[in-house]
Amino acid sequence: MTVRAAWLLPQGQTREDTRVAPVGTVTPEGELTSRGGVIPGGAPLLAAPAGAMTLQIGVGRAVVQGTAAQGPYPVVIDAPELVDIAPGDALDRIDTVIVRVLDGMYDTEGQTAAVVELVQGEPAGAPTPPALPPASLPLWDVRVRAGAAASTGGVDWASALTDRRRYTVGMGGIVPRGATDDEGAYDGAYRDRGGVLERWDAAGDAWRPYRPPEIPAESVTTGFLAGTGWSVNTFNARRRNGTVTWSVYLSRTGGNLSDSSNLPDSFVGSLPDGWAPLFAYEAVATDGYGDGSARCDPDGQVTLRTWSPGIVLEKGHNLRISATYVQ
Repeated sequence: MTVRAAWLLPQGQTREDTRVAPVGTVTPEGELTSRGGVIPGGAPLLAAPAGAMTLQIGVGRAVVQGTAAQGPYPVVIDAPELVDIAPGDALDRIDTVIVRVLDGMYDTEGQTAAVVELVQGEPAGAPTPPALPPASLPLWDVRVRAGAAASTGGVDWASALTDRRRYTVGMGGIVPRGATDDEGAYDGAYRDRGGVLERWDAAGDAWRPYRPPEIPAESVTTGFLAGTGWSVNTFNARRRNGTVTWSVYLSRTGGNLSDSSNLPDSFVGSLPDGWAPLFAYEAVATDGYGDGSARCDPDGQVTLRTWSPGIVLEKGHNLRISATYVQ
């Protein structure tokens, strides 16, 4: 047997059946139902031409949901399955390859088995996929052109196949995006869309790009300790999402400073704990007459480094130093 289902046969389920079938891999979709779909990993249930009018479905695992009373059936296909395509009609049609569970306790088919089969569509000028029977999962659509037959070249496989596989995972898992943009199983379900994480918004009936929780901004106006020869007028610092911006407004209470004598490495003060950069950072400094730079070190110390040539930073002048960096 190449197609088998766990929890189906009234007797005779083997230990291998239970091991290879995806038992327990279900995502709740309703109060008593689970999301049917293909189990990701490799290229499960891949379709490949096997002849002019024959399609091969590769190995893989899936969950097929029946009625609420039936529950989900774990299904495994452990060897490739061949599906024969009926000759074309006078108009194009679309057939659908499905994996289906037949359960004599709930249907009238007279069988108890899991099968891969073809549901034939209606010929039309603009054909659509056929309605599917209960307890089935669509895998692939096959467009059968009018008059297609082995003698006329068969199905145009280069353009005939449409991927209908959707995926399912265990509760809380991230579902790969399937070939069709189907709904999420529940509000707050996640899927991976080509490297972009999306969350299912049940109220809006749409997948939304995931946004990480916003970290509240943090602000302080105290804590800057002025060095000798300086006094603090105002200090403001703000941190949001890891980015720190601060500005300190100081008054010079000590002697004059010039770029040519006592300015280099003049200690100005220290930032509050937790607000320093991860590595030495150059900040902007100005007193309205001259401009320069200050170094802010990982230990929080702020030191004047450069100043406009020939401009003296005099006693009584006000100095503003500002910086923005990512911690």
